[in-house]
Amino acid sequence: RLARSMVLKIKKRDFVEAAVVNGGKPTHILWKHIVPNILPLMIITAASDIGAMMMELAGLSFLGFGSQPPTPEWGLMLNEGRQQLQTAPWLMFFPGLAIFLTVVVFNLWGDSLRDVLDPRQED
Repeated sequence: RLARSMVLKIKKRDFVEAAVVNGGKPTHILWKHIVPNILPLMIITAASDIGAMMMELAGLSFLGFGSQPPTPEWGLMLNEGRQQLQTAPWLMFFPGLAIFLTVVVFNLWGDSLRDVLDPRQED
């Protein structure tokens, strides 16, 4: 949906209309004018959404809707460690720390990609 909305937005811009008026073929216009303008934003969005997806997967696993017990998953590890919180708190601390660090790394990576790839950013 994001790619389609961006293509429809860019398709109305002047440089694409100029390429159409000059007789450009649709495939040429797509690959030379539209894709280079949407690709950076798609990469930034994908990198930023990885952290949110990991949090959602961990939350579903914590609730028991993810993979089943033989498969190691951080949310499942948190759920299993919750039962021994008083006696062994590290069973919840380390999977929680792993989730936290991974999400922070992917969010920072998405932010740095936006800084590098965003053409609309002014320095």
